[in-house]
Amino acid sequence: MAREPSLVVLGAGAAVTEAVEVSVVVPARNAAGMLEECLAAIVASRPSEVIVVDGLSSDETIQIARRHGARVLSDGGRGLPVARMIGAQAASSSVVALIDADVVLGAGDLERLLQERRRGGYAALQAGLRSVSGPGYWGRALANHHRTGRSRKWFGVGATVFVRQILLSHGFDDRFKSGEDIDLRWRLRSAGVKAGVSRETVVVHRFGDTWAYAKEQWVADGRGLARMVRAHGPRAKLLAVMPLAAGVRGIVLSLIRLEPQWIPYFICFMAYNYSSLIRELARATPRGKPGPQTAGVQPDESHRIAL
Repeated sequence: MAREPSLVVLGAGAAVTEAVEVSVVVPARNAAGMLEECLAAIVASRPSEVIVVDGLSSDETIQIARRHGARVLSDGGRGLPVARMIGAQAASSSVVALIDADVVLGAGDLERLLQERRRGGYAALQAGLRSVSGPGYWGRALANHHRTGRSRKWFGVGATVFVRQILLSHGFDDRFKSGEDIDLRWRLRSAGVKAGVSRETVVVHRFGDTWAYAKEQWVADGRGLARMVRAHGPRAKLLAVMPLAAGVRGIVLSLIRLEPQWIPYFICFMAYNYSSLIRELARATPRGKPGPQTAGVQPDESHRIAL
């Protein structure tokens, strides 16, 4: 049962405002560079609860989270899928918003997304993403790829509101460290759960600027596709064609639009996706039980960290 809406006091002399009944979960690891703006926007949206699940950060991530009044838990360094489930398990509202640290909500975005979910009868609804970056080549190329690629229309979990019980029931496969959004999308669809991407609510999604950041994205994508092939068998084998199809499409569009500067990006995108995918498939099958991740949460409230 959802808890009763709480009241938020905005400051001396300000009106008392009813909180939006939703638990916001932000997984974060060494996210100090992006977390400040992310949490400031979340707090301004007046959610009834904000939970940051830290992945053993070595920067100021925890301090920033506490400064914004978030409840802080730890995933023990086990990765985003586990972090999201720890946050969902600890949440007190019947609806959970999974917001990644690289996302910035606009004024009213959270409430609009919640209203759209209710109107449409969705169990899970992701905000549309407007990808941006700083001035560096690799960040601009990543943002361009996402803005022009087909994946922007695919359901994911970076800025998504869920019926909490649905999320807990289906969860994330604990074998995945990346690609967990694709796996969850497939399983929700197979179960007949209604999930979608909003056309009404669009939030800012930020990319890092550096070569190292871009390379990490591609390597994670390749590993995720390999794990999908391993987890879902023959019906997932066509996923292995995705990097080639996306890369060729990107190069062709770059030529048509007279934007040849993006061609090196797409070549690197394909090369690192496939090198990572092949290495992952060549590894021994990892131990792990398919199905929802249900890691227990036992927060130490005296330190506001689960260790």
